[in-house]
Amino acid sequence: MTIAYPNGSGKIFEKPMPSKKKAIEFGKRGMSFEEEINQSNEYYLTRGIAVIHKKPTPVQIVRVDYPSRNRAKITEAYFRQASTTDYNGVFQGKYLDFEAKETKNKTSFPFANFHEHQITHMENVLSQNGIAFVLLYFSSLNRVFFYPASKLIVRFKEKNTRKSIKLSDIECEGIEITLGFAPRIPYLDAVQVFLQMLTKTD
Repeated sequence: MTIAYPNGSGKIFEKPMPSKKKAIEFGKRGMSFEEEINQSNEYYLTRGIAVIHKKPTPVQIVRVDYPSRNRAKITEAYFRQASTTDYNGVFQGKYLDFEAKETKNKTSFPFANFHEHQITHMENVLSQNGIAFVLLYFSSLNRVFFYPASKLIVRFKEKNTRKSIKLSDIECEGIEITLGFAPRIPYLDAVQVFLQMLTKTD
């Protein structure tokens, strides 16, 4: 399928249709990090704890082929706009907005995983008193961290002199999430701790 990204260059990038997405060995369950978050969100939703969903990416369909009368195949499409972050929703009356990222690195998290428009979006969320953060997954270590957007924004602006955030900094400035069973990624526990920290500093 051909997809044109909104980078202002007018270039069209050829993106082959994946035959089957390779699963990440997340917690030895063969599920990807995103799938684990989605299942955790479903757990929170069905129990009335929070309403959080993955944001859809707006796509403009340009060309459709009809190999047969009853089948249609999208062969060319455009992203209408750059995406912001992966997830948003409401928890205890607070607006949550966050991104989920992963790396195989063992000692740092590369800035290359983040985009300028995502950082700008998180700054805008914070300006409206929303709760913005990232969930950082170190796949080689099987460790997940809640990392506040306020810290990420400061670190990201150092990207001209640094290429990544050190794991030791994430350990100090973030909140490690103990992986569980139901939900698998209880990240709202970390959000709750973070909210309590904000209350103490007010």
